[in-house]
Amino acid sequence: MAAANDGQGRTLRYRVEGMDCPSCVGKLQTALGRIDGVSGVEVNFATGLLAFGAQGAAIDGRAVEEKIRALGFTPTAIDDAAPSAPADARPWWRERKAQQVGFTGLLLAAAFVAAQIVPAEAEGAYIAAALIGLVPVARRALALIRSGSPFSIETLMAVAAIGAIAIGAASEAAVVVFLFAVGELLETVAAGRARQGIKALVSLVPRTAQREADGRLEMVAVDDLAIGDIVLVRPGDRVPADGTIVAGASELDEAPITGESVPVAKAAGDAVYAGSINAGGALRLRVTRAAADNTIARIIQMVEAAQSSKAPTARFIDRFSAWYTPAAMAVAALVVAVPPLLLGGDWTVWTYRGLSLLLIACPCALVLSTPAAIASGIAAGTRRGLLLKGGAALEMLGKVKAVAFDKTGTLTVGRPQVTDIVALDGSEAAVLAEAAAVESGSSHPLARAILDAAVSRGVAVPAVAEASAVAGKAVLGRVGGATLAVGSPRYAAERGKLPAGLADRVAALEAEGKTVVVLLGEAGPRGLIALRDEPREDAAAAVAALRRAGVRPVMLTGDNRRAAAAVAGALGIAVEAELLPGGKLAAIGKLKAQGPVAMVGDGINDAPALAAASVGIAMGGGADVALETADAALLNNRVAGVAELIGLSRTTLANIHQNIAVALGLKGLFLATTLLGATSLWMAILADTGATVLVTLNALRLLRFLPAVRPKPAGTVQAHGHDHGHTAGESDDCCAHGACGSTAASVACGACRAPNQASARFCSQCGQAMAA
Repeated sequence: MAAANDGQGRTLRYRVEGMDCPSCVGKLQTALGRIDGVSGVEVNFATGLLAFGAQGAAIDGRAVEEKIRALGFTPTAIDDAAPSAPADARPWWRERKAQQVGFTGLLLAAAFVAAQIVPAEAEGAYIAAALIGLVPVARRALALIRSGSPFSIETLMAVAAIGAIAIGAASEAAVVVFLFAVGELLETVAAGRARQGIKALVSLVPRTAQREADGRLEMVAVDDLAIGDIVLVRPGDRVPADGTIVAGASELDEAPITGESVPVAKAAGDAVYAGSINAGGALRLRVTRAAADNTIARIIQMVEAAQSSKAPTARFIDRFSAWYTPAAMAVAALVVAVPPLLLGGDWTVWTYRGLSLLLIACPCALVLSTPAAIASGIAAGTRRGLLLKGGAALEMLGKVKAVAFDKTGTLTVGRPQVTDIVALDGSEAAVLAEAAAVESGSSHPLARAILDAAVSRGVAVPAVAEASAVAGKAVLGRVGGATLAVGSPRYAAERGKLPAGLADRVAALEAEGKTVVVLLGEAGPRGLIALRDEPREDAAAAVAALRRAGVRPVMLTGDNRRAAAAVAGALGIAVEAELLPGGKLAAIGKLKAQGPVAMVGDGINDAPALAAASVGIAMGGGADVALETADAALLNNRVAGVAELIGLSRTTLANIHQNIAVALGLKGLFLATTLLGATSLWMAILADTGATVLVTLNALRLLRFLPAVRPKPAGTVQAHGHDHGHTAGESDDCCAHGACGSTAASVACGACRAPNQASARFCSQCGQAMAA
């Protein structure tokens, strides 16, 4: 969190204790903005952090600190610029506001006892209790008035209590002061509960690490680790920094960062996140990011920025409350004056009712209704690897009509995998072994995929000699005394015409969107290997979940039409292929014309489309520029996270609507009972406090949010080579293209005439909607 300045000043940062509701933010911004030399004041209610630009040597922080204390808050300077969690919370009974509750409670109890012993002095005892308890409230009210915030809850409270004493309702004034203190304490407890999310994130990273130096291990602070350092992570330890494994293999629990519940296998060359838990063998890591820039720190920075930014609903309510409170005070004044002056009413009765109206009119619950829900929604998403960068994104997600997906690395794994091996001479294992040997010196993605397939299938890879390459066509080498080549079908055709049956097999595999390479020996072709970037395991279920939610999914990709149509047909999603970044922008524009649209991508070429969409969502393993451009990120790299984000948004919006209904409903109810004379002062303040507590508790329910998209149950079936995530016999509504083991007769696509199942909604070849 940083405050803006003109480049000639400094940025001062404070942790501020005592901010219990979003109205505190406005009080601080208004007060500090009136100090000469202070600019760009930023206050984050969710984290309790304050930052501002200080221009000139005269601003050393002392004047600011004095002003903050006068408003009833406690500032603590923060020297470092790294993201900071809220301060360690003290037990609620040790809070200053808890002491105030105890003090005003003792005053009220003492006044009650005095009234029983000396009834004639009861009024004086209650007046004393009310005035003494009111002193800190009145002091804050005066400070706020001088700082430009005359219509605060403290002002309403002071006016109501003093007015009650003036009309002889001293006992109720004392009760009101006590209940007000109780309400502030409850807000403090609730705010502390909401702030624990970021504190939990900070605690994920250990404070120390074992660094290798000159052949020995030394214990150092995590903040002292530098890029390139080698650290040891023992079984059971948390990873101290983002890094790459240089030695060892293990399973890491990444649930605290990505929300992924299953430990992830890691080996040499794999990247790991700070805060992950090493569940297996010892690992040696090379640090790739400094402490201030690791994954946890970046998440904290994004969450802090998200919780400090205001959602559209919150901005509207802020504008509404700016005139609501003075209007409420004007109405209360009319209630006091009009009936006695025009209708002959009793001054004492109508003054009492006007004072009750003042307390009921307090806007705390209304102002809190939206930011409390937004903060809880963002925290709930972060716990599950769904990172949101602001309340505006959280609100917009629930309104999207379409979701556009990039293909490679988003709907698909992002790396080719061997899908078919055709042996013409020998066994499939022999074809794979010889091809892997020839490709062993290449860094091409297809070469890595062939080598990975050999390792995963336990195939021994022989040594290769005299390795060479024909640029863009083939790789050659001597294996076991024979010269072999692995190349494209075109290269194989140049070496000699492919047999008709083999050419047909190549064409069939390529029609399925697969890349085919030919293993060539001195006597001709020895086998085929087909590779394809396969859909992610949860992609089909995620697309189906979006359809059930009434959201239209579409794929926008720069890949060729054949490969794109194969993936689209498997997932049941409409597709636009061979799009350059400008083409994706145009497609997003067309979708936006029909309603809000979300874009999901992971690459640098996706950044313009992510920025142009109503909401941009980046896959967590993608390029940094995509993560920075997007409004949200899926840290767990699960496509199902898109549907979960939409579900979280809709749940949060419903929570906001409930909060607003509670806040306004209670005020409307007690307004009516006040005008009818059925509401006492203590009931009025209790109604306001009760509404605030109800709104806060309702918002905190979001922390228990459970996504509607769940891992598939046991017994799910596969059809046509991919998993549909549900059991046979279920309605085709849960599968976008109805290919769930059905034996329905095939029909031809009206667009490309390719055969499809009768229940298919999208063509498995061209990806277009089935035409009659």
